Amino acid sequence: MTLEHWKYDAGTDSVAAMVIPAALARTRTFDLDAMLLVQVPAGSPEGWLELTVEVDGKRLWSRRIPTHQPGDTDNLEYHHRLTIEADADCRVRAKAACKGCRVLSLVVEARETVY
Repeated sequence: MTLEHWKYDAGTDSVAAMVIPAALARTRTFDLDAMLLVQVPAGSPEGWLELTVEVDGKRLWSRRIPTHQPGDTDNLEYHHRLTIEADADCRVRAKAACKGCRVLSLVVEARETVY
């Protein structure tokens, strides 16, 4: 059996969305990761970055933190183990928001695992 791997790289966009298609008669477990990378300008006033992760339209996780390291990058990451029932697809969406910085990369990824 080949394990599934799904990934969507939204680049500098603020939303990364993907659908993990249904599998007939097989429940699957995925390691779900969402990663946000921002550029914090030098001399930037107090800013923040925020990452929200939704699964099938329901908020799974959300975090807003102040930016650090002016003139460099900052990031937020989220990891979750996700079980998808047989014959069901799954919609995953990561949303980025920020103030006083700009999105460099927003990626959502799901790797099937066997335990």
